[in-house]
Amino acid sequence: MKIVVIGGSGLIGTKVVSRLRQKGHEVIAASPASGVNTVTGEGLAEALAGARVVVDLANSPSFDEKAAMEFFQASGRNLLAAEAAAGVTHHVALSVVGTERLLEMGYFGAKLAQEGLIKASGLPYTIVRSTQFFEFMGAIAQAGTVGQTARLSPALFQPIASDDVADAVADVALGAPVNGTVEIAGPDRAPIDGLVGRFLRATHDPRAVVTDADAGYFGIAVDDRSLTPGDNPRLGTTRLEDWLSRSRAGA
Repeated sequence: MKIVVIGGSGLIGTKVVSRLRQKGHEVIAASPASGVNTVTGEGLAEALAGARVVVDLANSPSFDEKAAMEFFQASGRNLLAAEAAAGVTHHVALSVVGTERLLEMGYFGAKLAQEGLIKASGLPYTIVRSTQFFEFMGAIAQAGTVGQTARLSPALFQPIASDDVADAVADVALGAPVNGTVEIAGPDRAPIDGLVGRFLRATHDPRAVVTDADAGYFGIAVDDRSLTPGDNPRLGTTRLEDWLSRSRAGA
């Protein structure tokens, strides 16, 4: 089966492409570098010819509200129209757990708009909403850092390893469309300050963690429901300590 992975050269994309190829599928890793640009439409028709499944992992290069909205609107419209013309039978998109609860940041409004385009397209689809990746724990710490102190929220979250995200996305791509949303998350739910603090200690980061209920999440006010999945999410198997051990071994 021919599968096109939009954003196939990114963190998740490279892993998804590898998994699908290992299962014997013809996989196109599409990106502007390979001549496929969803924002301009360049190369889409050629890449999608004969494809049955499209996995959209493309992300806005900016978190600015206007730029993100323009990206997801243009990319979504072009991609979905090209899929309809090519006869694609399953559109898979990666989104974010809690998107509708994080609208204080314009980026999440753009992601919600992307989801709306998919639902209105008439194409069979599955939206995979993921919690934050372990790979971005450092960025979470940095967002709350002043000097040598990281002020972090005690709100619960449930981060996941990118390998587990790729496993889930690949499985969804090979399954039947659910015409709805699947949530994925890591195996452990814990406060942001606690997990990020463990990450900093494990990476020998000297910053002190201070628990601050007003710290938010990248500037957004959050509570225990903001970043956590609903009932019956698909859970990854990789715990933070396992991921840290693998990361050290890889380094």
